[in-house]
Amino acid sequence: MNRWKIAFFVLAGIIAASLVSLILFVSSSSESEPLPKIQKVAGENHVLSVNLTKENFEGIANTYIGKAVKGEPLPVTMKIEDDVILASEMTVFSLTLPVIMHFDPIVREDGNLILKLFSMEIGNLNIAPSFVLKILRDSVKLPEWMIVRPSEEELFIDLSKIPVSGDLQVKAKTFNLEKDEIILDIIIPKE
Repeated sequence: MNRWKIAFFVLAGIIAASLVSLILFVSSSSESEPLPKIQKVAGENHVLSVNLTKENFEGIANTYIGKAVKGEPLPVTMKIEDDVILASEMTVFSLTLPVIMHFDPIVREDGNLILKLFSMEIGNLNIAPSFVLKILRDSVKLPEWMIVRPSEEELFIDLSKIPVSGDLQVKAKTFNLEKDEIILDIIIPKE
């Protein structure tokens, strides 16, 4: 058989295998992890309210993300402007693309945060946000308190699971980026 025919069939086989792999990856489970039930803090506690600026919150968030990944390169970096911006990188066919996601923060009744995706930039590609969030969830090692929910196009920040010294617990009270007003409650249990 002609070597050009062999090369053609080998190339066609590689392309077909790549397409099948991509379809299987896209169609694999994209179900989101359920959110934890809203829990009230039981008993009498002391509450310390802390007012933060965008820069303060950004620094604290990136510090805790860094601590959670224990010395590995940061999988995502958070920037706070008029919205919450998460920046990361995604490798597609050995090409590394910058991924920038813009979120609106929503404070839940239990003091945890939901970051609702409203826009995304991934190089010059036009990819569905739920697909990018699924890739982020499956390929990037995020802290256990950051839950990616692709089908809802959101990221859940479980502030109650952030390891804070002692028995302290953190809850978001206000998250108004337009007014640069971020208030966190630090719950200190009574002895």
